[in-house]
Parts: sequence; structure tokens; C-alpha cells
Amino acid sequence: MTAPGAPPPPAGPQVPRLARYVGLAGAVLLAVAGYLGGALPDSPLGATPASIWRAPGGPATLICWLVGTALLVGAWWSLREGAPSTRWAYVTAGLWMLPLLVAPPLGSRDVYSYACQGWTYAHGVDPYATSVAAAGCPWLDTVAPIWRDTPAPYGPLFVLLAALAVGLGGGLTGTVVALRVIAVAGLLLAALCLPGLARAAGVPTRRAAWLALASPLVGVHLVAGAHNDALMLGLLLCGLLIVVRRPGRPSALLFAGALLGLAVTVKASAVVVAPFAALAAVHGRYTVRALLRDGGWLAGGLLAALLVASALSGLGFGWVGGLTHSGDSEQWTSPPTAVGLVVDYAGALVGRDPQAVPVVRATALLLLAGVLVVLWWQGWQALRALNDVRQWVTRIEAARPRVALHGAALALVATVVLSPVFHPWYATWPLALLALTASRTTWFVLPASAAAFLALPDGTNLARFTKAPGALAMTALLLVLLLLRVRPRRR
Repeated sequence: MTAPGAPPPPAGPQVPRLARYVGLAGAVLLAVAGYLGGALPDSPLGATPASIWRAPGGPATLICWLVGTALLVGAWWSLREGAPSTRWAYVTAGLWMLPLLVAPPLGSRDVYSYACQGWTYAHGVDPYATSVAAAGCPWLDTVAPIWRDTPAPYGPLFVLLAALAVGLGGGLTGTVVALRVIAVAGLLLAALCLPGLARAAGVPTRRAAWLALASPLVGVHLVAGAHNDALMLGLLLCGLLIVVRRPGRPSALLFAGALLGLAVTVKASAVVVAPFAALAAVHGRYTVRALLRDGGWLAGGLLAALLVASALSGLGFGWVGGLTHSGDSEQWTSPPTAVGLVVDYAGALVGRDPQAVPVVRATALLLLAGVLVVLWWQGWQALRALNDVRQWVTRIEAARPRVALHGAALALVATVVLSPVFHPWYATWPLALLALTASRTTWFVLPASAAAFLALPDGTNLARFTKAPGALAMTALLLVLLLLRVRPRRR
């Protein structure tokens, strides 16, 4: 018998064995697609699915990409309730990543933006005040046009690491390899922290490791695409692990706060996790005094990391201004942007130009702030309720980190959903923490699987070519979800 709420036992031996090799075949096909038509330095920019199909090797590229993605997604989906064992999950995830580790950049050209931003800083130019085009980056032709004239939107730690990659790599190829090594290092750090966090949260490690590491989004975008989200996740999970293992310890909380601060200096979106980490930092009874005491140590470490990274880079807090350009692209994959586009389309039908996208985006950010406050307050109330419970001490101790980690996971979900822009690799942010805390998996595994099909191997985003129907479909989906959410409450 399986306990209520517990995940079902692992599948029989035939299903995992088949899933392992089906996923490996998919990863190999994706690597082949990368060599045929991936985000290579000399590949044409501004391609469309039709132009890719007409290019030499185009049909083979698209077929390998589509079939490979379908195989990888199907294999991951088949074991969404958990791999046979933790070791099996790690070995299989690593096996799938091997072909992608030696493939050209896939699904995005962001790694070339990283390289040019690192080159800009390495040559004494402020990447937060000067675009890579104005700085004269020699690899400018490889950067997507939309990011050539914008300042760097990343934190000072990542700019320092990108400059280090330029120095170690020498040319463009070496720099891309060095940036991929940094991304893989971040992913390895996350993999090392997952078992400890899973045990603290009371969830099966075999399921957490499978969902967080074997996802196609991780292999394609964090490994092959070398996105800095991997480093951010590694630092986040490491900081959270220290918090849940050493609550109430000032030195440990200072160090954990520093790790969370370093995650913020890679990507600022990591900051939404900090208030929930403060909940996990409390030792003993949950009181305001205990929260200020233990959360204060955590906040002190975080602020120290921000100040030190900003000072060491010599750039100060100029990186905060670069964040405003991250939403320059308008794609229906961001729900607020989709709603704004639909309003604009409706206005055009009656001869109006509402310019609704900026308004809806701003409203969504205000809503995000409110949602984060509500999530934190719910977590605080739930943890304070444990103060009055005198029995089941072991179960209570396991509930403490799980409540805080689940709140952090939902905060990242809200951040992804309500942000002005969405890219497929953004789904990896909440995925890691949901793998550690969610009792049901389909509701987040399904959208993550769908996101794997959004980008083509050369970085072409399919959302660019489905703007109107995509915006209408996303808005309709939001209305359906809202109705489904409201009806049970009315009953």
C-alpha cells in the first residue's frame, strides 16, 4: 500500500531501461541537428522555419531536432513520478548530457552575447553603459541583432566570469567552451545539493533528481546553450542547503546568504528566493524576534556579497539599470505580454492603438510583488502554526524546510509567469525547487515539456512567427485557468 499523498512506486524495469535509451537517442539526434544547423558562429541570423527548410541540410536539421526533442521529452515524461533509484537518475541524466556537451550551441545565441560582454569588460569598457556594438566586439556578427545595442542585463559576478572566459579562451571558440564549463560547473553544484535538499524536504531523492536534472530544458539550454541560469541555480541550491541544515547558526547563515547574494549577482531574479530562505533560517519557535535575528544574518551575507561583487568589478550598481532592457522583445510566451498584444489587436479592429503591452507588463509586475508578499505571509503563518504542536517532532522538523522551499518554488513560478518576457530556459528556475517540494508533477512537467519545442537549433524562437495566434491562445488559456480556479471556491 502507498501512503496518501506519496508518489507511486517506480515503474517496472522495462520502462526505465527503454526510457534511458530512447532519451539517449533523442540527445544524439539533437547533437546532430546542432552540427547541421545549430547556433554556429557563421549561421545566418533572422532565419525562419521556411528558410531553414530550404537551406542545404535544412530538412534533416528540422527532422532531427523535432524527433530528438520528442524522444527526449517522452522519455523524461514517462518517469515523471520518479526514476528507479537516485543513482539511476544521475547516471541517465549524465548519459543524456554527453552528446549535448560536445554539440555546438543549441536553441539560443545568448552565449555569444556573454562572450561579447566579457570581451567588452576585459577591454576596459563598462558593459552596463556601453553596448557590445559600440564597444567594438570582434564577434558582433554572432550576436542576435536585438541584443547588439543594449547593455548587459547580468550581474557583476557573471560579467567577471565572462571576462575570465575570454581571457582563458582567447578566440571565440575557446570562450564559448569556457562559458560552457562554467555552466556545467553550476549544474554539478546543483546536482550535489539536490539529495540533501530532498531529504530535508522529505521527498524521494530519485524523483527530485530526475525532474531537476533529466529535463530536456536542462540538457539543451543549460548544457548545450551554456546559459548562466545553471550557475544561478547551483548557487541558489547550495545556499538553501546550508540554510536548511544549519538554521540559527550565524556563521552558516552568513555564508548561505553570501551564496544567495552571488546568485543574485549572476541573475537578479534569484532575489525572490531570499525572503523564503529567511523562513528556513529560523531555529526553534517562529517568532518575529527569531526571524529578525536569524534572517538578519542571512540578509547580512546577501548584502555583503552584493557589495563585494559590485566593488570588485569596479562597476558599482550600474548593472541594475541594464535589467530594464531584458524585456525589449515582445513574445506571446509571456502571459502579460500576450494579454497586452490581444488588447492591441482588439484596439486595431476599432481604429485605436492602445499601446497596452507596457501597461499590462507594469501591472503584472505590481501583481507579482503582491503575490510574493502573500506567498511569504502564508509560509510564515504555516510555520508559526507549528509552534503550538507538541507531538510528531520529527514530522514537524521535516515540514519546516519543505514549507519554505515550496514557497520559494511558487515565488519563482510567479516570477516566470508574470515577467515581461519568457524564454524556455526560464522554466528551469522553478523546476528545481518544485522537484523538491511538489506532491503532484504533471502541472509543471507538462508546460516544461511544451517549452522544449519553442526554439529551433539555431536559436530561432517559434514565438516570433506565431505572434497573433499564440497571444490569443495564451490569453484564452489564462481565462480558462482563472475560471477553473474561481469555480471550486464558489462551490
